[in-house]
Amino acid sequence: MFSLIILIVLSILSYLFTDELIPKLKELFIKAGICGIDMCKNNKDKIPEAVGVVSGCVFLVTSFLFIPIVFGRSLMDREHFPHNEFAELLAALLSICCMLLLGFADDVLDLRWRYKLILPTVASLPLLVVYYVNFNSTTFVVPIPLRQFFGLSVNIGFLYYVYMGMLAVFCTNAINILAGVNGLEVGQSVIIAMSIIVFNIIELQGDQYKAHSFSLHIMIPYLATTMALLKHNWYPSKVFVGDTFCYVSGMTFAVVGILSHFSKTVLLFFLPQIINFVYSVPQLFHIIPCPRHRLPKYSGETDLLQASKTLIDKKDLNPISKLILRVFSFLHLIDKVEDEVSITINNMTLINLFIIKLGPMSELRLTVSLLMFQTVCTCVAFLIRYPMASYFYDTKL
Repeated sequence: MFSLIILIVLSILSYLFTDELIPKLKELFIKAGICGIDMCKNNKDKIPEAVGVVSGCVFLVTSFLFIPIVFGRSLMDREHFPHNEFAELLAALLSICCMLLLGFADDVLDLRWRYKLILPTVASLPLLVVYYVNFNSTTFVVPIPLRQFFGLSVNIGFLYYVYMGMLAVFCTNAINILAGVNGLEVGQSVIIAMSIIVFNIIELQGDQYKAHSFSLHIMIPYLATTMALLKHNWYPSKVFVGDTFCYVSGMTFAVVGILSHFSKTVLLFFLPQIINFVYSVPQLFHIIPCPRHRLPKYSGETDLLQASKTLIDKKDLNPISKLILRVFSFLHLIDKVEDEVSITINNMTLINLFIIKLGPMSELRLTVSLLMFQTVCTCVAFLIRYPMASYFYDTKL
């Protein structure tokens, strides 16, 4: 308990330091050419990009400073030093640090999409190695309705490590895909982080106390620095967070989910990101033409955002893409305009879907609407995690 109090104090200081540091570094980013223009504004002033590296660095430094506090007593007793727990924390911070470096390199070098899949996989390797050494548990409990076919549990061996690697890739890229309007990337990350912290606090009284305490040691300073970043990224944004922030956030969530053994619960908190990913799959895998940017289209006359569109030449359609368009149109998930030679549809993102369902809206209202949806999904996640879990598992997820 004492160490958690110290962590909260350090996190408050990290919030204040991050809040103070971001405005002072803005000009350095602009002078270095790491800047852009807000495409959803009439104002064309340069705005620093990749500022997520600032909050990420403060988060890591805070976590480093906390190491001698959480292991303070054990440092005096080398014979009983918790080497496994120490290795877990170092591996977690190493993976997050790698993701910070690789994410910043992506922002500066503008890497291609295939590298966005490789980078999280590489950064997760320290995590997977420590998991193998400390746990090497590759068995999962089968849901009750399926036990008559597969039994109580199934050991999937190496595939479990593939699953954890894919979890890291998904978490980092899922936040990056659901992005593009002021405050959205950071806002959804704040809600996910708060959800995980609430879940950890609920579970502290259980038999997995150490695992959830470990998660809190990472999530509390992350939340503090992220909230400071949100203050500057909220509409109208004074800084852009870049892929750096999305990568660090995704890896942080993956780290606590894997090492604290609640990866399925973490995925429940990612419901909007999962919905956005599934909805985006036809364009992400180029079954449907996908432009480089799928951001909403800004109207300077009305100061409102409209759904961005993509033009599809009918002669380029194959049977699969025709079927997808027909199904999505039947379900009213796309706004389709068709003529003899082409089809125009909205880009398949949750952001554009909100616009076609709710109508053109201001950027601020769009961000608030999406974050409200994230909050509702969090409530659904807790509903699934607790009252409904007993229908599928004898024990908790």
